[in-house]
Amino acid sequence: MPQPIYLDHAATTPVRREVFEAMEPFYGPRFGNPSSTHRWGRDARAALDDARERLAHCLGAQPAEVFFTSGGTEGDNAAVVGPFMALRASGKRAVVTTPIEHKAVLGAVHFAHAEGAEERILAVSRVGVVDRESYDALVRPDVAVCSVMWVNNEIGVVQDIPALASAAKERGVLFHTDAVQAFGKVSVDARAVPFDLLTFSGHKIGAPKGIGGLYVRHGTPCEPLLHGGSQNRGLRPGTENVAAAIGLARAAELAIAERETEMRRLGALRDRLERAILARIPDAVVNGGGGPRAPHILSVSVPGTDSESMLMALDLAGVACSSGSACTSGSVDPSHVLAALGVPRDLAVSAVRMSLGSLTTDEGIDRIAELFPALVAKARRLTGAVA
Repeated sequence: MPQPIYLDHAATTPVRREVFEAMEPFYGPRFGNPSSTHRWGRDARAALDDARERLAHCLGAQPAEVFFTSGGTEGDNAAVVGPFMALRASGKRAVVTTPIEHKAVLGAVHFAHAEGAEERILAVSRVGVVDRESYDALVRPDVAVCSVMWVNNEIGVVQDIPALASAAKERGVLFHTDAVQAFGKVSVDARAVPFDLLTFSGHKIGAPKGIGGLYVRHGTPCEPLLHGGSQNRGLRPGTENVAAAIGLARAAELAIAERETEMRRLGALRDRLERAILARIPDAVVNGGGGPRAPHILSVSVPGTDSESMLMALDLAGVACSSGSACTSGSVDPSHVLAALGVPRDLAVSAVRMSLGSLTTDEGIDRIAELFPALVAKARRLTGAVA
Protein backbone atom coordinates (compact mmCIF):
# COMPACT_ATOMS: atom_id res chain seq x y z
CA MET A 1 0.00 0.00 0.00
CA PRO A 2 1.41 3.44 -0.89
CA GLN A 3 2.63 5.67 1.90
CA PRO A 4 0.03 8.24 3.05
CA ILE A 5 0.54 11.79 1.84
CA TYR A 6 0.11 14.76 4.18
CA LEU A 7 -0.84 17.95 2.34
CA ASP A 8 -2.30 19.92 5.25
CA HIS A 9 0.75 21.73 6.65
CA ALA A 10 -1.20 25.01 6.81
CA ALA A 11 -3.41 23.33 9.43
CA THR A 12 -0.55 21.96 11.50
CA THR A 13 2.93 20.51 11.17
CA PRO A 14 4.70 17.63 12.92
CA VAL A 15 6.91 18.56 15.85
CA ARG A 16 10.50 18.49 14.62
CA ARG A 17 12.91 16.07 16.25
CA GLU A 18 15.28 18.91 17.14
CA VAL A 19 12.41 20.77 18.78
CA PHE A 20 11.29 17.77 20.81
CA GLU A 21 14.85 17.17 22.00
CA ALA A 22 15.19 20.80 23.09
CA MET A 23 11.92 20.60 25.03
CA GLU A 24 12.33 17.20 26.68
CA PRO A 25 14.47 18.25 29.70
CA PHE A 26 11.78 20.75 30.74
CA TYR A 27 9.29 17.91 31.14
CA GLY A 28 11.81 16.14 33.41
CA PRO A 29 14.62 17.43 35.63
CA ARG A 30 14.26 21.10 34.57
CA PHE A 31 10.59 21.28 35.57
CA GLY A 32 10.67 24.43 37.70
CA ASN A 33 8.19 27.30 37.72
CA PRO A 34 10.01 30.35 36.28
CA SER A 35 8.38 32.60 38.88
CA SER A 36 9.93 30.67 41.78
CA THR A 37 13.14 32.01 43.35
CA HIS A 38 14.81 28.68 44.18
CA ARG A 39 17.29 26.95 41.92
CA TRP A 40 14.65 25.07 39.92
CA GLY A 41 12.76 28.29 39.31
CA ARG A 42 15.91 30.23 38.43
CA ASP A 43 16.89 27.55 35.94
CA ALA A 44 13.48 27.69 34.27
CA ARG A 45 13.59 31.51 34.22
CA ALA A 46 17.01 31.53 32.58
CA ALA A 47 15.81 29.09 29.91
CA LEU A 48 12.65 31.11 29.29
CA ASP A 49 14.58 34.37 29.00
CA ASP A 50 16.98 32.70 26.58
CA ALA A 51 14.05 31.51 24.43
CA ARG A 52 12.61 35.02 24.39
CA GLU A 53 15.96 36.47 23.31
CA ARG A 54 16.30 33.91 20.52
CA LEU A 55 12.79 34.64 19.25
CA ALA A 56 13.51 38.36 19.37
CA HIS A 57 16.57 37.78 17.22
CA CYS A 58 14.42 35.87 14.71
CA LEU A 59 11.99 38.81 14.57
CA GLY A 60 14.52 41.64 14.51
CA ALA A 61 13.05 42.72 17.84
CA GLN A 62 14.02 43.43 21.44
CA PRO A 63 13.35 40.65 23.98
CA ALA A 64 10.98 42.92 25.93
CA GLU A 65 8.80 43.17 22.80
CA VAL A 66 8.13 39.39 22.63
CA PHE A 67 5.24 37.87 24.59
CA PHE A 68 4.38 34.17 24.80
CA THR A 69 0.76 33.18 24.09
CA SER A 70 -1.20 29.97 23.65
CA GLY A 71 -1.24 30.43 19.86
CA GLY A 72 -2.55 32.49 16.98
CA THR A 73 -6.11 32.96 18.20
CA GLU A 74 -5.06 34.43 21.54
CA GLY A 75 -2.43 36.61 19.87
CA ASP A 76 -4.87 37.95 17.30
CA ASN A 77 -7.46 38.79 19.96
CA ALA A 78 -4.87 40.55 22.11
CA ALA A 79 -3.55 42.51 19.13
CA VAL A 80 -6.97 43.76 18.04
CA VAL A 81 -8.92 44.17 21.27
CA GLY A 82 -5.98 45.30 23.43
CA PRO A 83 -5.11 48.46 21.44
CA PHE A 84 -8.78 49.36 20.97
CA MET A 85 -9.44 49.13 24.71
CA ALA A 86 -6.34 51.21 25.41
CA LEU A 87 -7.14 53.94 22.89
CA ARG A 88 -10.92 54.28 22.75
CA ALA A 89 -11.02 56.94 25.46
CA SER A 90 -8.71 59.09 23.30
CA GLY A 91 -11.22 59.11 20.42
CA LYS A 92 -9.62 56.36 18.34
CA ARG A 93 -12.72 54.20 18.17
CA ALA A 94 -12.51 52.53 14.74
CA VAL A 95 -10.99 49.13 13.91
CA VAL A 96 -10.06 48.18 10.34
CA THR A 97 -9.49 44.76 8.80
CA THR A 98 -10.13 42.75 5.63
CA PRO A 99 -12.93 40.29 4.86
CA ILE A 100 -10.43 37.47 4.26
CA GLU A 101 -8.81 37.40 7.70
CA HIS A 102 -8.66 34.36 9.93
CA LYS A 103 -11.79 34.03 12.06
CA ALA A 104 -9.72 34.91 15.12
CA VAL A 105 -9.18 38.44 13.79
CA LEU A 106 -12.72 38.81 12.46
CA GLY A 107 -14.14 37.58 15.75
CA ALA A 108 -11.96 40.02 17.69
CA VAL A 109 -13.09 42.88 15.45
CA HIS A 110 -16.72 41.89 16.01
CA PHE A 111 -16.12 41.88 19.77
CA ALA A 112 -14.54 45.33 19.59
CA HIS A 113 -17.60 46.48 17.64
CA ALA A 114 -19.86 45.16 20.43
CA GLU A 115 -17.74 47.21 22.83
CA GLY A 116 -18.30 50.39 20.85
CA ALA A 117 -15.82 50.25 17.98
CA GLU A 118 -16.70 51.27 14.45
CA GLU A 119 -15.97 48.25 12.25
CA ARG A 120 -14.45 49.05 8.86
CA ILE A 121 -13.84 46.33 6.28
CA LEU A 122 -11.36 46.90 3.46
CA ALA A 123 -12.09 45.93 -0.13
CA VAL A 124 -9.93 43.25 -1.75
CA SER A 125 -9.32 42.36 -5.38
CA ARG A 126 -10.49 39.18 -7.12
CA VAL A 127 -7.20 37.54 -6.11
CA GLY A 128 -7.38 38.76 -2.52
CA VAL A 129 -5.04 41.74 -2.53
CA VAL A 130 -6.06 44.74 -0.41
CA ASP A 131 -7.40 47.59 -2.53
CA ARG A 132 -5.26 50.65 -1.85
CA GLU A 133 -8.04 53.16 -2.58
CA SER A 134 -10.17 51.43 0.04
CA TYR A 135 -7.22 51.37 2.43
CA ASP A 136 -6.52 55.07 2.00
CA ALA A 137 -10.20 55.89 2.51
CA LEU A 138 -10.72 53.78 5.65
CA VAL A 139 -7.40 53.92 7.49
CA ARG A 140 -7.69 57.39 9.00
CA PRO A 141 -6.32 58.95 12.22
CA ASP A 142 -9.46 57.92 14.15
CA VAL A 143 -8.51 54.24 13.80
CA ALA A 144 -7.17 52.46 16.87
CA VAL A 145 -5.74 49.48 15.00
CA CYS A 146 -5.67 48.11 11.46
CA SER A 147 -5.18 44.35 11.10
CA VAL A 148 -4.15 42.72 7.80
CA MET A 149 -3.00 39.10 7.45
CA TRP A 150 0.45 38.76 5.88
CA VAL A 151 -0.16 35.39 4.13
CA ASN A 152 -3.71 34.15 3.78
CA ASN A 153 -4.20 30.72 5.29
CA GLU A 154 -6.68 29.51 2.66
CA ILE A 155 -5.36 30.79 -0.67
CA GLY A 156 -1.83 31.85 0.17
CA VAL A 157 -2.10 35.45 -1.10
CA VAL A 158 0.68 37.68 0.23
CA GLN A 159 -0.15 41.25 1.20
CA ASP A 160 2.30 44.13 0.82
CA ILE A 161 2.69 44.47 4.57
CA PRO A 162 5.68 46.87 4.38
CA ALA A 163 3.65 49.36 2.33
CA LEU A 164 0.45 48.96 4.36
CA ALA A 165 2.23 49.26 7.70
CA SER A 166 4.13 52.35 6.51
CA ALA A 167 0.91 54.00 5.36
CA ALA A 168 -0.73 53.30 8.72
CA LYS A 169 2.27 54.71 10.54
CA GLU A 170 2.05 57.95 8.53
CA ARG A 171 -1.52 58.40 9.80
CA GLY A 172 -0.76 57.59 13.41
CA VAL A 173 -2.62 54.26 13.24
CA LEU A 174 -1.41 51.12 14.96
CA PHE A 175 -0.86 48.24 12.53
CA HIS A 176 -1.18 44.54 13.33
CA THR A 177 -0.45 41.64 11.03
CA ASP A 178 -1.41 38.01 11.55
CA ALA A 179 1.83 36.34 10.45
CA VAL A 180 0.88 32.80 11.45
CA GLN A 181 1.29 31.56 7.85
CA ALA A 182 4.10 34.01 7.08
CA PHE A 183 6.59 33.54 9.91
CA GLY A 184 9.37 31.25 8.74
CA LYS A 185 8.18 31.51 5.13
CA VAL A 186 8.67 35.18 4.25
CA SER A 187 11.14 37.67 5.70
CA VAL A 188 9.72 39.13 8.92
CA ASP A 189 11.89 41.89 10.36
CA ALA A 190 10.60 44.47 12.85
CA ARG A 191 13.61 46.66 12.07
CA ALA A 192 12.66 46.93 8.40
CA VAL A 193 8.85 46.90 8.54
CA PRO A 194 6.98 49.28 10.89
CA PHE A 195 4.24 46.94 12.12
CA ASP A 196 3.30 47.56 15.74
CA LEU A 197 1.94 44.13 16.57
CA LEU A 198 2.53 40.74 14.96
CA THR A 199 1.12 37.29 15.73
CA PHE A 200 2.83 33.95 15.14
CA SER A 201 2.13 30.37 16.14
CA GLY A 202 4.36 27.40 16.92
CA HIS A 203 2.51 24.49 15.39
CA LYS A 204 2.78 25.94 11.89
CA ILE A 205 6.60 25.72 11.98
CA GLY A 206 7.35 22.44 13.72
CA ALA A 207 6.76 23.41 17.35
CA PRO A 208 3.93 21.93 19.46
CA LYS A 209 0.35 23.13 19.51
CA GLY A 210 -0.62 25.50 22.29
CA ILE A 211 2.32 27.89 22.05
CA GLY A 212 2.64 31.10 20.07
CA GLY A 213 3.95 34.59 20.28
CA LEU A 214 2.87 38.19 20.04
CA TYR A 215 5.29 40.93 19.09
CA VAL A 216 4.36 44.32 20.56
CA ARG A 217 6.60 47.20 19.55
CA HIS A 218 7.93 49.20 22.51
CA GLY A 219 5.49 51.96 23.48
CA THR A 220 2.45 50.42 21.78
CA PRO A 221 -0.65 50.88 23.96
CA CYS A 222 -2.29 47.51 24.61
CA GLU A 223 -4.62 46.48 27.40
CA PRO A 224 -4.29 42.85 28.60
CA LEU A 225 -7.13 40.44 27.92
CA LEU A 226 -6.29 38.38 31.00
CA HIS A 227 -5.68 39.66 34.50
CA GLY A 228 -3.58 38.16 37.27
CA GLY A 229 0.15 37.89 37.85
CA SER A 230 3.10 39.75 36.43
CA GLN A 231 4.24 37.14 33.92
CA ASN A 232 4.97 38.50 30.44
CA ARG A 233 5.18 41.91 32.12
CA GLY A 234 1.47 41.76 32.92
CA LEU A 235 0.30 41.73 29.30
CA ARG A 236 -0.25 37.98 29.35
CA PRO A 237 -0.31 36.75 32.97
CA GLY A 238 -0.22 33.09 33.90
CA THR A 239 2.53 30.53 34.50
CA GLU A 240 4.55 30.25 31.31
CA ASN A 241 4.72 27.03 29.31
CA VAL A 242 8.50 26.81 29.52
CA ALA A 243 8.99 23.62 27.53
CA ALA A 244 6.80 24.83 24.67
CA ALA A 245 8.49 28.24 24.66
CA ILE A 246 11.86 26.51 24.30
CA GLY A 247 10.41 24.49 21.43
CA LEU A 248 9.00 27.58 19.75
CA ALA A 249 12.37 29.32 19.83
CA ARG A 250 14.15 26.28 18.38
CA ALA A 251 11.54 25.82 15.66
CA ALA A 252 11.75 29.48 14.70
CA GLU A 253 15.52 29.34 14.40
CA LEU A 254 15.36 26.25 12.20
CA ALA A 255 12.57 27.64 10.01
CA ILE A 256 14.42 30.89 9.37
CA ALA A 257 17.76 29.18 8.73
CA GLU A 258 16.13 26.89 6.16
CA ARG A 259 13.59 29.37 4.78
CA GLU A 260 15.13 30.31 1.44
CA THR A 261 16.01 26.75 0.45
CA GLU A 262 12.75 25.26 1.69
CA MET A 263 10.54 27.89 0.09
CA ARG A 264 12.26 27.38 -3.27
CA ARG A 265 11.70 23.65 -2.96
CA LEU A 266 8.05 23.98 -1.99
CA GLY A 267 7.40 26.62 -4.63
CA ALA A 268 8.73 24.34 -7.35
CA LEU A 269 6.61 21.45 -6.08
CA ARG A 270 3.48 23.61 -5.77
CA ASP A 271 3.92 24.93 -9.31
CA ARG A 272 4.47 21.43 -10.67
CA LEU A 273 1.31 20.17 -9.02
CA GLU A 274 -0.68 23.20 -10.17
CA ARG A 275 0.45 22.78 -13.78
CA ALA A 276 -0.38 19.08 -13.73
CA ILE A 277 -3.89 19.64 -12.37
CA LEU A 278 -4.69 22.42 -14.85
CA ALA A 279 -3.35 20.33 -17.74
CA ARG A 280 -5.65 17.42 -16.84
CA ILE A 281 -8.60 19.52 -15.62
CA PRO A 282 -8.72 22.61 -17.87
CA ASP A 283 -11.77 24.11 -16.15
CA ALA A 284 -10.22 23.90 -12.68
CA VAL A 285 -9.74 27.27 -10.99
CA VAL A 286 -6.79 28.21 -8.81
CA ASN A 287 -8.14 30.44 -6.07
CA GLY A 288 -5.90 33.48 -5.75
CA GLY A 289 -4.15 32.49 -8.97
CA GLY A 290 -2.44 35.38 -10.72
CA GLY A 291 -1.84 37.18 -7.42
CA PRO A 292 1.23 37.18 -5.18
CA ARG A 293 1.15 33.86 -3.34
CA ALA A 294 3.25 32.11 -0.75
CA PRO A 295 4.82 28.93 -2.14
CA HIS A 296 3.28 26.43 0.27
CA ILE A 297 -0.47 26.82 -0.38
CA LEU A 298 -2.53 25.75 -3.40
CA SER A 299 -6.32 26.15 -3.40
CA VAL A 300 -8.17 24.59 -6.34
CA SER A 301 -11.88 24.56 -7.16
CA VAL A 302 -13.28 22.12 -9.71
CA PRO A 303 -16.77 22.55 -11.21
CA GLY A 304 -19.01 19.53 -10.78
CA THR A 305 -17.44 18.42 -7.48
CA ASP A 306 -17.81 19.35 -3.83
CA SER A 307 -15.18 19.71 -1.14
CA GLU A 308 -16.68 17.19 1.26
CA SER A 309 -16.79 14.37 -1.27
CA MET A 310 -13.36 15.14 -2.67
CA LEU A 311 -11.75 15.29 0.77
CA MET A 312 -13.36 11.99 1.72
CA ALA A 313 -12.14 10.36 -1.50
CA LEU A 314 -8.65 11.78 -0.99
CA ASP A 315 -8.60 10.55 2.59
CA LEU A 316 -9.61 7.04 1.50
CA ALA A 317 -6.75 7.18 -0.98
CA GLY A 318 -4.35 8.09 1.83
CA VAL A 319 -4.11 11.82 1.13
CA ALA A 320 -4.77 14.50 3.76
CA CYS A 321 -5.99 17.88 2.45
CA SER A 322 -8.60 20.39 3.61
CA SER A 323 -11.20 22.71 2.18
CA GLY A 324 -9.71 25.77 3.90
CA SER A 325 -9.01 26.83 7.45
CA ALA A 326 -8.96 23.98 9.96
CA CYS A 327 -10.83 26.32 12.34
CA THR A 328 -13.93 26.21 10.12
CA SER A 329 -13.96 22.48 9.28
CA GLY A 330 -17.43 21.02 9.43
CA SER A 331 -19.07 24.21 8.20
CA VAL A 332 -21.62 23.75 5.43
CA ASP A 333 -21.22 27.32 4.23
CA PRO A 334 -18.68 28.29 1.58
CA SER A 335 -15.42 29.78 2.77
CA HIS A 336 -15.78 33.42 3.80
CA VAL A 337 -12.46 34.05 2.07
CA LEU A 338 -13.69 32.77 -1.29
CA ALA A 339 -17.01 34.56 -0.85
CA ALA A 340 -15.14 37.84 -0.30
CA LEU A 341 -13.21 37.25 -3.53
CA GLY A 342 -16.48 36.90 -5.43
CA VAL A 343 -15.96 33.22 -6.20
CA PRO A 344 -19.29 31.73 -7.36
CA ARG A 345 -20.90 29.42 -4.84
CA ASP A 346 -20.54 26.31 -7.00
CA LEU A 347 -16.78 26.87 -7.13
CA ALA A 348 -16.49 27.96 -3.50
CA VAL A 349 -18.07 24.74 -2.24
CA SER A 350 -15.67 22.66 -4.33
CA ALA A 351 -12.43 24.19 -3.03
CA VAL A 352 -9.64 21.88 -1.92
CA ARG A 353 -6.58 23.34 -0.17
CA MET A 354 -3.30 21.48 -0.55
CA SER A 355 -0.60 22.89 1.70
CA LEU A 356 2.99 21.73 1.41
CA GLY A 357 5.72 21.43 4.00
CA SER A 358 8.41 19.24 5.52
CA LEU A 359 6.60 15.97 4.72
CA THR A 360 6.08 16.87 1.04
CA THR A 361 8.20 14.91 -1.43
CA ASP A 362 8.62 14.80 -5.21
CA GLU A 363 7.10 11.34 -5.24
CA GLY A 364 4.09 12.49 -3.27
CA ILE A 365 3.45 15.41 -5.60
CA ASP A 366 3.67 13.15 -8.65
CA ARG A 367 1.20 10.73 -7.07
CA ILE A 368 -1.25 13.54 -6.29
CA ALA A 369 -0.89 14.86 -9.85
CA GLU A 370 -2.17 11.50 -11.10
CA LEU A 371 -4.67 10.79 -8.34
CA PHE A 372 -6.48 14.13 -8.14
CA PRO A 373 -7.76 14.22 -11.76
CA ALA A 374 -8.92 10.61 -11.47
CA LEU A 375 -10.90 11.41 -8.32
CA VAL A 376 -12.40 14.46 -10.01
CA ALA A 377 -13.51 12.35 -12.98
CA LYS A 378 -15.12 9.84 -10.61
CA ALA A 379 -16.89 12.59 -8.65
CA ARG A 380 -18.26 14.06 -11.88
CA ARG A 381 -19.54 10.69 -13.05
CA LEU A 382 -21.36 10.20 -9.76
CA THR A 383 -23.02 13.61 -9.96
CA GLY A 384 -23.63 13.49 -13.69
CA ALA A 385 -21.53 16.62 -14.21
CA VAL A 386 -19.90 17.15 -17.57
CA ALA A 387 -16.30 18.33 -17.74
